[in-house]
Amino acid sequence: MKTRKFSPVVVVLAAALLPAAAAAQQKVIVGPGGYPTKPVRVLVGSPAGSGSDVMMRAVAQKLTERLGQSVIVDNRPGATGAISLQLAAQALPDGYTLATLSAQNVTAMLLGTVTTNIQKELTAIVLMISQPYLLVATPSLPANSVKELIELAKAKPLVYASSGTGSVVHLGMELFKSMAGVEMTHIPYKGSGLSMIDVMSGRVQLAITNVLTATPLVRSGKLKALAITSSQRVQAFPDLPTVAEAGVPGYELRSWYGLLAPNRTPAPLLAHLNREVSATMNAPEVKEKLAGDGAEAEPPSTPAQFRDVIAREIAKWDKLIKAGVIKTQ
Repeated sequence: MKTRKFSPVVVVLAAALLPAAAAAQQKVIVGPGGYPTKPVRVLVGSPAGSGSDVMMRAVAQKLTERLGQSVIVDNRPGATGAISLQLAAQALPDGYTLATLSAQNVTAMLLGTVTTNIQKELTAIVLMISQPYLLVATPSLPANSVKELIELAKAKPLVYASSGTGSVVHLGMELFKSMAGVEMTHIPYKGSGLSMIDVMSGRVQLAITNVLTATPLVRSGKLKALAITSSQRVQAFPDLPTVAEAGVPGYELRSWYGLLAPNRTPAPLLAHLNREVSATMNAPEVKEKLAGDGAEAEPPSTPAQFRDVIAREIAKWDKLIKAGVIKTQ
C-alpha cells in the first residue's frame, strides 16, 4: 500500500487551523461562570445627547446589573452611523462588541452613506424601542402650527436641519415637503445633537428630530414644537397635534432602535443577549424613563422578528426613493 506524503507547508497549515477548528466546536457558555467575563462595548453612531445615546445609556445601566459586567457606551459619530457599523462588522463575533441600529442607519445604507451591508455583515439581536418624531422650530419662527408653517414656507425661503443626508429625519422632511407642496433647503449635520444647536440659535429654522433629544429642549423653551409625527398623539405631549391632523393628512413617521452583533456571533450568545436586553427594556424603571421622553419599549421579540423589521424598513424607503417621492439631493 502506497503511503501518501504531504508537503511541509500543508502540514504546517493544517496544524495552524486545528486550534481554530476546535475552538469553533466548543460550546458557548453563557451566564454564571461564562459570558460575559469582561465589559461589553456598545457602539453608538451618534454624539452624546442624541436619541440613540440617551436610550442606550439608560439601558446600559440596568443591563450592567443583569449581566454582572459593565456595559460601556462608545460614541462613534459620523456619516449617519457608518463608522460605528463598520467597526462592529469588523469586530470579533464574541459578544463583546455590539452596536445600536436605528431606522436612519437603514435609510443611509440605501443612499450609500453607510457602506456596511446591515443584513449580511451584521446580525440582529433585539428590537428595543420605537418612537415618533417631533417637528420643531426655532423659537423666533413666526409660525406656531403646521398650517402656519406651510403658509410661511410658500411665502419665503426656509432652511431645515437634519442629522445627516439619508437619515430618516432627512427623508421624513422631504416627504413632508412633497405632501405639503412646499420647498425648503436642507442642511445636514453629524448627529441630531449638533443640528439642534443651530435650530435653537436660529441659524436654521426647523427640523424633524427624535423625541428623546427634543423633549428637554422643548420643555425649557429652547425649541418650539409644532407637531408630533405619529398617527396618534403621545403621552409626553398630549396637547400637541399630529402632523396629519394639523394640516398634512396621511403623514406619519416613526423611528426605532435595536441592537446588533457582528455576523457569525454564536446563536447562544444572541439568544442570551436577546433575553437580557428584553428583560431590561421591560423593567418598570426603564419603561417609565422612556415613556417620559415619548418613547415606548418594544414587546419582547426574537432576533428573527427584528430581522423582519429591518427588511420591511428597507423595502418601504427603497420604494419611495426609487419612485422619486423623496428627493435626496
